[in-house]
Amino acid sequence: MKLPLRLAINGYGRIGRCVLRALQESALKDSFLVVAINEPADLATMAYLTQFDSTHGVFPGQVERAGNDLIVNGRNIRVSHSRDPDGVDWAGLGIDMLLECSGQYGSRTQIQKFLDAGCPRVLVSHPGNSAADVDYTVVYGINEQGLEGSERIVSNASCTTNAIVPVLAELDEEFGVVHAFLTTLHSVMNDQPMIDGYHHTDLRRTRSAMQSIIPVETGLAQGVERLLPQLHGKVQAKAIRVPILNVSAIDLMVKLGRDVSVQDINALMMEATNRYPGLMSYSFHPHASVDFNHNAHSAIVDGSQTRTNGDGFANLFVWFDNEWGFANRMLDVAKAWSDRISDTGR
Repeated sequence: MKLPLRLAINGYGRIGRCVLRALQESALKDSFLVVAINEPADLATMAYLTQFDSTHGVFPGQVERAGNDLIVNGRNIRVSHSRDPDGVDWAGLGIDMLLECSGQYGSRTQIQKFLDAGCPRVLVSHPGNSAADVDYTVVYGINEQGLEGSERIVSNASCTTNAIVPVLAELDEEFGVVHAFLTTLHSVMNDQPMIDGYHHTDLRRTRSAMQSIIPVETGLAQGVERLLPQLHGKVQAKAIRVPILNVSAIDLMVKLGRDVSVQDINALMMEATNRYPGLMSYSFHPHASVDFNHNAHSAIVDGSQTRTNGDGFANLFVWFDNEWGFANRMLDVAKAWSDRISDTGR
């Protein structure tokens, strides 16, 4: 019987804590063992925010602490508080994979420091600065079969890329995508302040997150093209932060290769849910964003919002829980990667 993969988490913020919580609810629970967390915050606060979460509720289990350990459902997790990749004895912890969830390390040079400090391999919770900064980028359900097991740095892409790539892949295969324009309506993030303040070089992000709808920069178009190279030069994107805690959406405007009806598109999206079980979902109910809080799918197509306007123009609306769905994909990718790592490679 294959032993559980020994995981460490670097950065115990929104995604890091969601990964730990998701593991408790996942069918993959017995495939992993979280043995270490590195987070600059103090252990008491870490334990408290693990147990009580304003978005995902009270932790469905026991959370305790003792000495330098966080204890989750009776299992000890060694906690360190380094702000530097090489400030932790990763080799001494005997880990198989590090989940880098701080979002602070985007270049290969920065991520390499974890490898140099004893991490055998690193799964990062963002796209990296570029495709060249990682060995492989995965959108689970699309290209995880391309993992070879020899990679040292793998990217889990972004929550928005995970949401829209399966939808665009289906549209392109069935109808052909001539052009696509993506507008992400994203819940607030920690690079925004609660009140106006000196918080970011992007001046819009100095404004109060909870008082305004705020346009921000996005690399979503480049992320899509990395996964779907046939759409290179065909995708544009913009992002708007909206004052809610969680759940986001993508408004997709697309020019297809032929005229289609609303029924054509919705039928395709419903069929796609069978091809991407647990990853894509479809609904025709009159939804609000809160309906998708704690939803583990990468994307939920809202068929009630599908529109067409002749000449191949179509508009789709895709919901996603930007925290919970993405955290579950981190686990899926970790499992897919580990399955390709030989016993000698561990």
